Amino acid sequence: MARHPKAIQVVTATGRGTYRRTAPDRYGFPRLALPRTKQYFGYATGDLVRANVPNGKRQGNHTGRVAVRATGNFNIKTRRGLVQGISQRHVRLLQRADGYAYTTRAEVAHA
Repeated sequence: MARHPKAIQVVTATGRGTYRRTAPDRYGFPRLALPRTKQYFGYATGDLVRANVPNGKRQGNHTGRVAVRATGNFNIKTRRGLVQGISQRHVRLLQRADGYAYTTRAEVAHA
């Protein structure tokens, strides 16, 4: 009797970011001002998104976690690697960032 491999869900804590609004230097003094908002164009860093880019250098479908930018050009971390400079016009939200990253993998059977 053959056993079928079971898929298990793997949850990784990624955090929810920081409230800090300055980046200190090595002595603790404020070095620069960070953005006052965590969301741009309705997306937050860590959201699970799908981008359908119709043409250009990054043409195709890309699914993964997004890093938002104030310029509207986002980075998407996919299984194949990092895709940079995807316009917010091509991005569609799949799941909001909740501080965790979810993946599935096959269960390993030990004899």
